[in-house]
Parts: sequence; C-alpha cells; structure tokens
Amino acid sequence: MKKIGLALGGGAILGGAHVGVLRALTELNIPVSMVSGTSIGAFIAALYAFGKSWHEIRDIAFDLDWIDVSGLVLSQYGLLSNKKFGGIVTELLGHKNIEDASIPLSMVATDIGTGKKVVFTEGDVAIAVMASSCIPGIFRPVDYGDALLVDGMLIENVPVSPLVESGAETVICVDLFARHAFRKPDNIIGVLLNAFYSSITNTTAIQIESVDLCISPDLSRFNLIDFDQVPDLLDVGYTEALSALKAWVEGSE
Repeated sequence: MKKIGLALGGGAILGGAHVGVLRALTELNIPVSMVSGTSIGAFIAALYAFGKSWHEIRDIAFDLDWIDVSGLVLSQYGLLSNKKFGGIVTELLGHKNIEDASIPLSMVATDIGTGKKVVFTEGDVAIAVMASSCIPGIFRPVDYGDALLVDGMLIENVPVSPLVESGAETVICVDLFARHAFRKPDNIIGVLLNAFYSSITNTTAIQIESVDLCISPDLSRFNLIDFDQVPDLLDVGYTEALSALKAWVEGSE
C-alpha cells in the first residue's frame, strides 16, 4: 500500500472532530505512515504519533478545559500563556522529542518576526505543540532561539506540504473550516478567532487542492470555544469521515 500521510488542520475546539476521524481510520484499518498538524491539529497529531489510541485521545479531549490550557499573564504580546498546554503534553507523553514518535510527525508554526513558516520535525514535542497552537493576540508567543513563534494557521492551517516533502504518496487531510459557518462572537477571544480563521479559508482551499482525500465535516452548528461541544464534534467527525473514507477506499480498488 502507498505511504499515507494525514494532515490535521487547526480550528480551536472544532478539533474534537479530529478524534472522530481517527476512530474511522482505525475501524477501517487504514494505515497512516506519517502525520502532520497545525494548532489543535498539532496537539491531536502529537498524541496519535506517540501511540495514543483514538479512545485515549477522546478521554483526554473530554477532560480538557480552556482554563487547563491557558493562564493569565501580563505581557505586551498576548493576554494569556499556553504554557499549561505544553505541560499537559509532557504529562501525557513524558519529556519526548518529536523524532521519538512511533510514526513520523511534523507540526507547523509561524515565526511572527519574519512571517515565515516553521516546520517542527525534531526537538521537544511540547514546545512544538505550544508554538503551533499559540493563537496570536490571545497567547503570548513562544520564545524559540531568536524567534517568536505563533500559531501555524497563519501560514498553513491544513499542513499538507510537510507530508508531501516527507514522501507521502497519498495525502488525506481534515479541513475543519470548509463548511463552517462563522457567527457573532461573544467576547474578545471569539473576535480574534473569527478574524484569523475567516481570513485563511481561501488560502487553505488552494493549499489542499492536490490532496487525494479532503475530509470536510459539516461543523456549521458549532462555535470555536465551547468545550461542552467536544462529544458532539467527535460524533460528527466520525460519521462523516467514515462515509468519506469508505467511498474513497471503494474508489481506489
């Protein structure tokens, strides 16, 4: 079978749908040779690459809360710190480097000083997850050498290119925003999330047009910040991924 690469896109709480996609892949026995992630997709991808089953990732996702992944800081760069997010990754996986993963893993961040993409394929997995999911204006950027790193969504929200560059022969991606309906935000977090994600949808469509299968679950009824939605997001991700993957497998035979 061809080397299959799986790209998990960013989308804040909508990332709960990724767990449903992993369940569908598992039930259909579709092997993933490498995985990439941006933002919440980086978090899910890291857990998966280090051998966590979809059941385990589901339980982790159900236990998360916004307060667990952020802490108030006084900084000219952001309202919150996501150091706790890094701590959660270390707690779950131990002090691991990306190159220790069971399957090849890459995560995308943005150097906010240069506007360039940063692809993590080695080094501390917790730092990479923190950087990739560091929403600018909300979270303080991650200091990384001479660079200040923020969320990879600004450059490549569905990280297909790292998989292609790593030799993936077949690419499956999950785009959480292809069918998303933005709604009036209730607070500054919602304003910033809507602003960033609404601005990248056209770019993402261009970046993923060459993939073999794009799973685009209908998440139009969900907002970007309510953790109570995670079980329903998982169900929608699973149902729609199962249908898409079955049709794709049948069409490939």
